Amino acid sequence: MSTIQLTHLTFAYPGKPNLFTDQSLQFDSSWKLGLTGRNGRGKTTLLNLLRGKLSGTGQIKSPLSLNYFPQSIPDPTLQTWQIIDAISPVELWLVQRELAMMNTDDALLYRSFSSLSGGEQTKVLLATIFADDTGFALLDEPTNHLDIAGRQQIANYLHSKKQGFIVISHDRQFLNTATDHTLTIEKQQLVITQGNFAAYERAKAVKDQTELAEQSKLKQEIGRLKQTAADKRQWSRSREGDKYGNPHKKGSGAVYDTGFIGARSARVMQKAKNLEHRLDQSIEDKSALLKNIEFVEPLKMNYQPDHHDTLLRVHQVQLYYDQVPLLKESVSFDIKRGERVALIGPNGSGKSSLIAAILGHFTGDITGTVDLTQTATRSQVRQFYPDNVGDLASFAEAHHLSHQDLLNNLKKLGVERDAFKTPIQALSSGQQKKVELAASLVTPTSFYLWDEPLNYLDVFNQEQLEDLISTVQPTMLFTEHDAAFIEHVATKKIELFPR
Repeated sequence: MSTIQLTHLTFAYPGKPNLFTDQSLQFDSSWKLGLTGRNGRGKTTLLNLLRGKLSGTGQIKSPLSLNYFPQSIPDPTLQTWQIIDAISPVELWLVQRELAMMNTDDALLYRSFSSLSGGEQTKVLLATIFADDTGFALLDEPTNHLDIAGRQQIANYLHSKKQGFIVISHDRQFLNTATDHTLTIEKQQLVITQGNFAAYERAKAVKDQTELAEQSKLKQEIGRLKQTAADKRQWSRSREGDKYGNPHKKGSGAVYDTGFIGARSARVMQKAKNLEHRLDQSIEDKSALLKNIEFVEPLKMNYQPDHHDTLLRVHQVQLYYDQVPLLKESVSFDIKRGERVALIGPNGSGKSSLIAAILGHFTGDITGTVDLTQTATRSQVRQFYPDNVGDLASFAEAHHLSHQDLLNNLKKLGVERDAFKTPIQALSSGQQKKVELAASLVTPTSFYLWDEPLNYLDVFNQEQLEDLISTVQPTMLFTEHDAAFIEHVATKKIELFPR
């Protein structure tokens, strides 16, 4: 197999600090690399550097063509097979072969691309890339638009491929199935770990513990050196004062030995300066010791439990649009105080519609009963939030939230301070999602209703939420496609099926 090399790579956007500084690495083109790291660290940027869409200093060498997902679609109203013909030189039967490996009916090739679901479009574009077995795939978040079953299907497909690839994803279970190496961006440094994401986490935990122990030792050493330097400096000052004597002390005029004392004082002072220099050098040498440890501060949740034991009862509920039932069968369940209930099911099974019905926002018809305790205050995380506009201070005031608590949670979620003055509608998609999430967290409430809260969040954010929810144990109803999050958070699951 071939080797792809990065040598002395440095890159920064104009007016911004370096994303990468003098980075060198190489990887085999047969490796299945999961690319991870905090949001804003440059994952998509690295893919664009690899494929020549951006340029920095240093060299990038690849003997293979680098094929990027998602591809640019010239005209989504065209038939899907025409789209494939426009974006790739591969023969159609090869794409059909790849779709068969994903257990996907190739009849969708003869529908307009715009009529396909997001998951179907993802499968077509992936099949087109891997139909070219001479290239190396760069996959930028292919798990978007995929439900749990679709993610597992694609993960199994990628795992079965002989070709290598780099894939960006924040779905831990997906990465653990699909990849055999992990490439991580750790504060400007690129680190390759043999094994999937779980193997990387294990190796990182061991490394972090070692570095933390070294840091503790370093702090003790620095404290000792600082005290020694201070003692020496104080002694030299006192010796310097002896040259002139103490006018308040009898027989203190030491005129005869001022030269001796001054010389000795100067030597001690120089020793103190030398010691300070060594201290500064030691601090400088060790300054990068913790550069790869991710300190993620715990989030805060303003959960205020309701006094009722049962907050929600759903009995024999069916949803209709134009008299057509949305659910395969009516649904019944209840949620007690402290339960975290996950609504699961494929895309189109009615999860978001059911949450809307519970909140009284469903625009179709409903049969059955929804009994939501009236005293239970509610807090949402929505998939779409076009009404989140204006500056954060005005947003907090309009929603009766603590502005400082909102900013604190945003900072802990990784939103940079320079974004705090930016209008919400001008923030990135990920930052806007974090505003929606942070607002829900600081809202005083007894019942959380979250619709796909992990969209745009990196693994560290996901683990923050898991730790928070496990600690606080709030009452919650949520939908999510990340299987790991569901397993860590949910106390029970309600599965829905599409009609």
